Amino acid sequence: MTSDTSESKLASSPLTVFPATVHDAEGIHRLVNHWAAQGQMLPRTLAETYENLRDFFVIRDGDNVIACGALHIMWADMAELKSLAVDPDLQSAGHGSALVAACVEEGRRLGMQQLFALSYRPGFFERLGWKQADVMSLPRKVWNECYRCPKFPGCDEIALIYDLN
Repeated sequence: MTSDTSESKLASSPLTVFPATVHDAEGIHRLVNHWAAQGQMLPRTLAETYENLRDFFVIRDGDNVIACGALHIMWADMAELKSLAVDPDLQSAGHGSALVAACVEEGRRLGMQQLFALSYRPGFFERLGWKQADVMSLPRKVWNECYRCPKFPGCDEIALIYDLN
């Protein structure tokens, strides 16, 4: 994110990524829960979406949220890229990559050392320079959030790491 504007124009994409506003919450909720219903991510309540709204970035078509992703700080050195979702009719058009780039940029701005994500699509992240990791190498994530998940301890998501150093 640039400090002088509320939007981030990414050099690698004609897409514009914005920090989410309260007007985006229902669209974010809709997208995340669409993919949750497909078993691709965990569902989120609308209340959770509002509570974490400052973590989110969005891409809009007019007033409609067509893609979203969040960067959630876990500790002084680590943040999680989560809730990355793109409208099913707009897959493979660069929206997800633009959101990942915005989250990486934000992680750098915040002084994070490492980002991580849990995904069923590790190839997407690997194409963007992320590396697979053992989820047990992320103890703050496992003991802070994962243990409350209905899939724990049998989670089948792939952990991925992106070093910002």
